[in-house]
Amino acid sequence: MSSSISLPSISSKTESPAPVGGANAAASKPKPCCVCKDEKAQRDDCMLFSKSNDPTSDCKPIIDQYKTCMAGYGFKI
Repeated sequence: MSSSISLPSISSKTESPAPVGGANAAASKPKPCCVCKDEKAQRDDCMLFSKSNDPTSDCKPIIDQYKTCMAGYGFKI
């Protein structure tokens, strides 16, 4: 006596590519916390340990460098 086993067939359908933009673009963009780490550390150190009464003006070149780096990844600060 032979028993017949039914196996699911493998579909030959191909998945359509993800739409351009939308979720695919959001997934490829890194999180702000994960980019420009060195520049961020330099900026934070300068702001925290500045002896100036106005650390913002004292650290302006470093802050600008950080903003430029973030803009390179598409973040606007």
